[in-house]
This record gives sequence, structure tokens and C-alpha cells, in this order.
Amino acid sequence: MKIELKNIKVCDVVDGYKDNGESGVVGYGGKLNIRPAYQREFIYGNKERDAVIRTIRQGFPLNTMYWAKTNEGEFELMDGQQRTISICQYITDIIPVKFNEGYELAFDNLTIDQKQQILDYELSVYECEGTDSEKLDWFKTINIAGMKLTNQELRNAIYTGPWLAKAKLWFSKTNCAAYKIGEKYLNGSYIRQEYLEKALDWISDEKIEDYMSKHQQDADAQELWQYFQEVVSWIERVFPNYRKFMKGLEWGRLYNEHKNDKLNAANLEKRIAELIDDDEVDSKKGIYEYLLTGNEKTLNLRTFDEKTKIKQYEKQKGICLMCKKHFKIEEMEADHIVPWHEGGRTTAENCQMLCKQDNRTKSGK
Repeated sequence: MKIELKNIKVCDVVDGYKDNGESGVVGYGGKLNIRPAYQREFIYGNKERDAVIRTIRQGFPLNTMYWAKTNEGEFELMDGQQRTISICQYITDIIPVKFNEGYELAFDNLTIDQKQQILDYELSVYECEGTDSEKLDWFKTINIAGMKLTNQELRNAIYTGPWLAKAKLWFSKTNCAAYKIGEKYLNGSYIRQEYLEKALDWISDEKIEDYMSKHQQDADAQELWQYFQEVVSWIERVFPNYRKFMKGLEWGRLYNEHKNDKLNAANLEKRIAELIDDDEVDSKKGIYEYLLTGNEKTLNLRTFDEKTKIKQYEKQKGICLMCKKHFKIEEMEADHIVPWHEGGRTTAENCQMLCKQDNRTKSGK
């Protein structure tokens, strides 16, 4: 890849700046694509944006930016989008910044010499020229530092196309539709592509790259959006009473496996209330998966403390009550005589020490 360092004035970068949302963000007289497909959405907050403007106003250097030259002689911004948009927003919009003097001023409120100092500020820009694969590899390399790209942001760089543009409308834009209906159930940030990644993970059965490759040139992303709506509708139908620990569960996987099960919402709600009140259940978050799968491990049931284990070991004189052989205490495990699902509690009276093999055979571990 050919790389050449240039000094480019802020006034030249801001020239022709337009933010057309999904249609793109451009500057530098329309010759700079500030947000190519592989770039993330603008994620700087006021604090980060203000720091950029203060740095320029004080004449301190900003980190070097990277522009990739296209075949048409124009440029794509590879690294520095957040700083570039911060600068352009400040100069073209009425956005105040708190300067060191402690007061806030929009660009239009600055004195003529203050404005000129910002417009004449020179940005250090590496102009890079090479093949698409070279540019993408370089893009990954220069994003190791700073706000590192997420895995899904890197996938977006590889599988850019009409399908991705539509999918981002549903899952990645500010106040997007996926956030409106799914925020209660998903962790993460839609701006950082985590909603899109989760939906893809669910629909593709963990083969995200295969799904994106297959649909890359599709005209729309209706299949993914409809699937996501179906998952949320299923959750709300089966578990209509929302609780905060429902957030972050693998709802898509549960939907895929149990969407055709005959489930009674009223009966499930009764069991949920019982399990919440059960002191044996340490993981309230695991209740939903347990009710669908019957897997007690998701409940993280209470275990016997060390004092109880030692006392019971001494009482049994180190003899496993199943195979009748002697073991060291570290070779044994505490077991519920009466299992939890049959009403057994984690009490000294319900504890027995078994060798590891017998305990795991008994419990199916």
C-alpha cells in the first residue's frame, strides 16, 4: 500500500460537509466519504467532541487520520471519523463547547480571529492508496488502538452491500425499531452493532458470516427484521409479566428451540413466582430457561458450605454411602439426599458425601 503524509486545513475538510443520514456523510468539497460502509456510526458524546475542539483551539496536535484513495481519485475516511464529524458539526451547527475559560460558545459566537485559527488548523492525514483488501487490512490494523472495532463492525466492513444498509436501518440507527421493541430484552449498544449481531447470531444459529455472505446482495433485510419481531412477540406472549432479569437472556435460541411448544402463560407465571420465592434458587435469571428446558443447572441451586461438608465427611468416616469405599475429602462431593425437584433443601440433614464418580453418575453430570 502506498502511504503519503499530508497536512490538510480544517476549512478544506469542512467544505461541502453534508450529513445525509443513511445516504452518507461527505466533506472536503464532496470528495471525502466520511462514513464509508465499514465505518461505525457516530458515537462520540459531548465530552469527547468538546475535547477535540479544545485541542484544535489550543493548537495542540490531534492524532493522525487516514484517508483511502478510491479509483475515482476521491477519498474514504479510514480512521478519524469521530474527530472529523466532531469538527464539522461544531463549525456547521450551533453546538456550544465549554472552553478552558469555563463558558460555552458555538462557532458562530467566536471572534473572527478565533474562527480563523480553527479553520486554519492543519490536520495530519495519511493518504493511502491500494487494493480493497489492503485497505481493509490496514483499517483493522489502525483500529487496534482507541475505540476498537467490535466483531460485528468488522463483519460489516467485509459484507457491505444493499442488505447491510437495510439491516442497519432496523438495528443500528439512533432510536432504531429494534431498540424500541427489544431494549428490555437485549444487552449492549445498537450503535456499536450489538443488536444487529445478536439478531444475526440467533437467526443464523451462530454462523453469522455465512448468513451475511448469503444475503449480502439482497435488496432488503425483511427476513431478519421479521424474525426479530417474532422473537419479541413470542417472549411477550409466553412471559407477559416483565421482570428486569429477563434482560440479556438468549431469547432467540430459546425461541428457536421452543416456539412450537404448548406453553401456558398463566401456569408459567405461577411457577416463576414460586421459583423467585425459593431460597434454593440463586439465579433468578435462569428461571426462564429452566421452565423451558427443565435444566436445573440454569438455576444455580444452593450448594452445601464447607463446614457442612467437613462435618458430614467426619460423620461418614470418609466412606462413600454408595460404593462403601474410603476416600479423601477432596475426592468426594456433597449430595442432596432428597433432590431439590422433589422438595429437598440444602440443609445438614439432607446432606450426604459421595465419591465424585458416584455423585456424578447419580446426578447425570
